[in-house]
Amino acid sequence: MKVRIWGARGSLPVALNSRQVRAKLVAALEGAIGRNLDNADKIAHYVDHELGFDVRGTFGGNSSCVEVEVWDPAASKEHVILDLGSGVRPFGNAMMARYGAGAPQTYHVFMSHLHWDHIMGFPFFTPAYIPGNRIIIYGCHKELETAFRRQQEPISFPVSFSQLGATIEFRIMEPGEPITINGLRVTAKLQLHHGDSYGYRLEHEGRSLIYSTDSEHKLDRPEERESFVRFFRDADLVIFDAMYSLADSISVKADWGHSSNVVGVDLCQAAGVRKLCLFHHEPIYDDARIARVLAETRRYAEITGEAPLDIVSAYDGMEIDL
Repeated sequence: MKVRIWGARGSLPVALNSRQVRAKLVAALEGAIGRNLDNADKIAHYVDHELGFDVRGTFGGNSSCVEVEVWDPAASKEHVILDLGSGVRPFGNAMMARYGAGAPQTYHVFMSHLHWDHIMGFPFFTPAYIPGNRIIIYGCHKELETAFRRQQEPISFPVSFSQLGATIEFRIMEPGEPITINGLRVTAKLQLHHGDSYGYRLEHEGRSLIYSTDSEHKLDRPEERESFVRFFRDADLVIFDAMYSLADSISVKADWGHSSNVVGVDLCQAAGVRKLCLFHHEPIYDDARIARVLAETRRYAEITGEAPLDIVSAYDGMEIDL
């Protein structure tokens, strides 16, 4: 499997502002003092290898959308997506650039839940407007179809759901009961979040991926913790809601439905997970703050873990091979 992050932010999309761009430029230029960067190769090496990612790049601003490439894209016409936040717009544009309008595709979409930041990209998903395409939306909420139709009602959006050219299907899943799509096994798990959310375990040819966003973990519920350890067991990658610090998640933002980097590490270490991807970034965090969270998370894992745990922070455009 190959994972591509198209949107990693939580709650709402954000964009770099002029102050933040200026701060990056100042940091890069200050770091260049005395380095004799007098040709293009030296400049490229400095940018690519000596600047931190938070200076040379950005963790991005699109809300949740993850592509899971399971089958050979050159041979298969089927695709897997996790959530339909604003990140699905650039994903859809990439699909149109690759396949065009004359080669119908099938998109299997697994929804964690129906809050707006996770469905808001669908009206801008160009393949949904192309006749011949097929979009199958899976989820555990009985209101699955209602949520998608409602956000395109005339008072909210100029194009109604009925005007979409693709064939749109909705399939309700039951937590704990796996479904199989061309050898891909997908199992949903109920998570603590307002209105409920569901994590997914995807398994294919000996590889396993966990997508667990918008999930709050209470420290005083050991049975619930153990159920997630079992769900995460031996996964190659866990994409985890690390929106808050541990202090915030158990105090001022308790019951807000999100988790922390520390809880993510603890669960992954207990479950024998190989790689943890911090996800659903707090929208008020800038790139420097997210980079600090990543560094702190890695230090925490080194101190507390017996087995190595690779930790990364999701950004728009990230690719992870499993």
